Amino acid sequence: MPQTTLEITTSGPGLYEFTDGAAGFVDESGLETGLLTVFVRHTSCSLLIQENADPDVRRDLEAFFRRLVPPADDPAMAYLVHRTEGPDDMPAHIKAALTAVSLSIPIGGGRLALGTWQGIYLFEHRTRPHRRQIVLHIH
Repeated sequence: MPQTTLEITTSGPGLYEFTDGAAGFVDESGLETGLLTVFVRHTSCSLLIQENADPDVRRDLEAFFRRLVPPADDPAMAYLVHRTEGPDDMPAHIKAALTAVSLSIPIGGGRLALGTWQGIYLFEHRTRPHRRQIVLHIH
């Protein structure tokens, strides 16, 4: 079964689209049908399938998650114990727990069966830059 790892460099919180990288991997595999599993190898970021046409969608999602889970130094988060790696770390773990660390996407006709406006995103939850590894595997 074909497998590869994509590396995505992030520069802070936000949605980083990698649909083209996943689609290219599927195309190179030569398989007509199957299932692409996408898995991120980290605990402070996550994966999303989301609209990729209007950038306001990404901005609104990012704003929502900032309000839902503020940094650990916000008074509303005073209950947090894990603070070793800074005020963004435990909130990043919470955001990752609320979203997905793996996705399954059908392949048909040699292509990802995504909808017209759907894209695949790494959702970075940390404030400093990171190199994130995403494993792609076709079944």
